[in-house]
Amino acid sequence: MRSESKIRQFFFPSLTPRFLIRVSFVALGAYLCFGHVLIPIHIRGASMEPTYRDGTFNFCWRGSYLFSKPKRHDVVTVRFAGNRVMLLKRIVALEGEQVAFRNGRLMVEGKELEEPYVRLPCNWNLSPRQVDKGCLYVVGDNRSLPMETHYFGQTPVKRIVGVPLW
Repeated sequence: MRSESKIRQFFFPSLTPRFLIRVSFVALGAYLCFGHVLIPIHIRGASMEPTYRDGTFNFCWRGSYLFSKPKRHDVVTVRFAGNRVMLLKRIVALEGEQVAFRNGRLMVEGKELEEPYVRLPCNWNLSPRQVDKGCLYVVGDNRSLPMETHYFGQTPVKRIVGVPLW
């Protein structure tokens, strides 16, 4: 009977001021953590496969670039529209660099970039273009899909939200 009382108390606690204060702090902590520090993301689409699978969940760690700058090959979360739609992409070129695709091979500054994370064949062709100041060039890992179905290209650094947690 005593354990039944403890179970009832656990699921239906008394609404004391102490309990309400505790619940308020937990709610505030959860809001700050999952609204501003570790943003939950649902991965939709195959553009980052096989690195990140369609339909999986992850968290965007916003603190990753507080003391450092984004680097080539980093997987980043890019704010696409407002704060609700974010894209998961890989940085392939930095500001001031020239980027192109020739017969599926990524060329940065005229040299082929080694990309061990791209596992499926690609036939993309894109004329050379210069990455603007304050921007990065991002693209997904799954380039076996037609180029027209991908969101990629240069994006302002200020649109980089963070990196996936795992």
